[in-house]
Amino acid sequence: MSDLISKLQWRYATKKFNPAKAVPQEKLDRILEAIRLTATSSGMQPYEVIVVSNKEVREKIVPVAWNQAQITDGSHLLVFAAWDNYTADRINAAFDLVNTERGFVNEGWENYRKMILGAYVPRDAEVNYQHAARQAYIGVGTALIAAAEEEVDATPMEGFDPKAVDEILGLDKRGLRSVVIMPLGYRADEGDWLVNLKKVRRSRENFVTEVK
Repeated sequence: MSDLISKLQWRYATKKFNPAKAVPQEKLDRILEAIRLTATSSGMQPYEVIVVSNKEVREKIVPVAWNQAQITDGSHLLVFAAWDNYTADRINAAFDLVNTERGFVNEGWENYRKMILGAYVPRDAEVNYQHAARQAYIGVGTALIAAAEEEVDATPMEGFDPKAVDEILGLDKRGLRSVVIMPLGYRADEGDWLVNLKKVRRSRENFVTEVK
């Protein structure tokens, strides 16, 4: 754990990537697997991760993302895209997968399925999307930690036009809405004003409240 803490001290929101240095596939795969294995409400994983390595596609995203150069200077762009709604089909698919993988049907699990269907499906689509988007943020946190563990630089971004990104990637046609984008790569040797600055966070005393 002490090693993980040191790597979290090392990471920062990289402002300038080295475009000549790409993230190796094996590191990318481990980061993606960590995201896949992370927690979500009811284990439904109501979001997907789109990995954009195609330079031309990333160049299309730059103008709708405040012209942030990290999008093309990094070697990969992760797009966290949440379900636009919880539908009966999506919920049932998630529950059916559990039954298939575990090889049996549990009465309590099936009762829980009925409860989720009854609670989620009638809700307003925007309410459901917002819930799914919050689940995607759990994946964002896991991605940042996993990238730090791999000593890969990652910069989470909300500064983009989600509708424009959805259109570029065809996400709207798949019932997905982009939530966060995250370039991956390696920090440049020079030109990033943040790289040598001290990491500043609130003190533990001002951040953590213990109720004993």
